[in-house]
Amino acid sequence: MSEPLLAIENLDAYYGRAHVLQGVELEVGDEPVAIIGRNGMGKTTLCAAIMGLSPPSTSGSIRFLGRELRGAPPYRIARAGIGYVPQGRRLFPSLTVAEHLRMVAARGGGRWTPQRIYELFPRLAERKRNGGAQLSGGEQQMLAIGRALLRNPQLLIMDEPSEGLAPAVVESLVATFKLLGEEGLRILLIEQNLGVATALAERQLVMVGGRIAAETTAEALMGDPDAQRRYLGVEPLAEAS
Repeated sequence: MSEPLLAIENLDAYYGRAHVLQGVELEVGDEPVAIIGRNGMGKTTLCAAIMGLSPPSTSGSIRFLGRELRGAPPYRIARAGIGYVPQGRRLFPSLTVAEHLRMVAARGGGRWTPQRIYELFPRLAERKRNGGAQLSGGEQQMLAIGRALLRNPQLLIMDEPSEGLAPAVVESLVATFKLLGEEGLRILLIEQNLGVATALAERQLVMVGGRIAAETTAEALMGDPDAQRRYLGVEPLAEAS
C-alpha cells in the first residue's frame, strides 16, 4: 500500500471538559493491529471517534485511504469501508437473526451476503428465526460480526469481541478472525484479553491514559511478565496457567 489504510494524527476527544483521548497517533496498513489496555484508558472512546459516534467531540485527523473522515456522520464512515463491531454487541432484542441481516445487507449485492454469513456461522442459520434476546452471548457476537461484514468493509474494527464469552466460543471466533484476515480483510482489534490480542495481531499498541503509550509485538509482550502487569494489570499468562 502506498499509504496507510487508516491514519490517525493528533486525535483528541472530549466528553464535556473531560479530555479522554490525548494526541493519539496510529496507522493501520495491511497487517492486523491490536490495541490493548486496562478499562478506562480510552479504547472504546477511540472507536467512537473513528466511527463518528456522538459523544465524544474531537479534534485532529482521521484519514481512511487518504480521505478525511473526522466530522463525517457514521453512515458515511460505514460507506467509506469501515465496519464496526461494538462492545456489548448492541443488537435489537425484538428482531430475528434474519431480520438483522436483511436490514443491513448492501443493496446491489457485494462480496458479503446473508447467505455467506450463514455459511461462515452455521449456528446463525439454525437460529435465523430467533430474536436477538434469545441468542447466547456467542451467537450474539456472531450476529454482530455478520452485521458488520454485510457492509463489505475494507477495515473491521472490533471492540472487545471476546468479552463475556466462554473459552471455547472465543477460540472459535479467533479462528474465524484469522480466516477473515487471510481473505484480505484488515482488522483493528480492541481487546483486554491478551491471548486473543496476541493470537490475532503481531503488532500491539498499548493505550494508557488516552494515549498510545507503547508499541510492541505479540512475541515481545508474551515474553515480558512485567509489561503484562504494568499495562493490563493482570498476572502473566504463563504464570496464571
